[in-house]
Parts: sequence; structure tokens; C-alpha cells
Amino acid sequence: MMQMYFTTISAFLLSLIGISTNRAHLMSMLLCMESMTLILFLSMAASSINNTNTTPITIIMIAMGACEASTGLTLVTITTQKNTNDYVKNLNLLKC
Repeated sequence: MMQMYFTTISAFLLSLIGISTNRAHLMSMLLCMESMTLILFLSMAASSINNTNTTPITIIMIAMGACEASTGLTLVTITTQKNTNDYVKNLNLLKC
């Protein structure tokens, strides 16, 4: 059981390090955020095996992850079409 906790915590921290180091491209940041969402879902699903009351929370979590992925992919597509690249430094909210 401790090995499972160590694995999920280390995977979450690796995703967090990935976000902090890959700040140049928007797609890399979104992939790291998606892996963090997946790790949270897996840890919630593993902890809800014994408790059936928390099962709807895991379904809501995976639905929110799917919405986050589709919104992120839409933003990357629009940004790439507008700026011809997905660099985060080129994103300026004042130009919108």
C-alpha cells in the first residue's frame, strides 16, 4: 500500500516538475496538466474501492478531465492558427 502512495506522489511531482520546466510550449504544459488530472483520478479510484459513496466523485473527476483536455486542445488549435506557434510567451491577453 505504501508503494502505491509513493508511486502516485512521485508521478504527481514529476508532472508538476514537467509543468515548471516546460513553460515554453502550451502543448507541453497541457500534457503535464492532463497527467496530473489522470494521477488524481487514479488515486481517487484506488481509494474508493472500499467505499462506494465516493464513486460518483471519481466519475465527475474524469468528466472534468475530459472537459479540460478538450478546452486545452481548442486553445492550442486557435493559438497555433493565429500565431503559427504555441509559445506561451507569445500569448498576450491584451491582444484578444
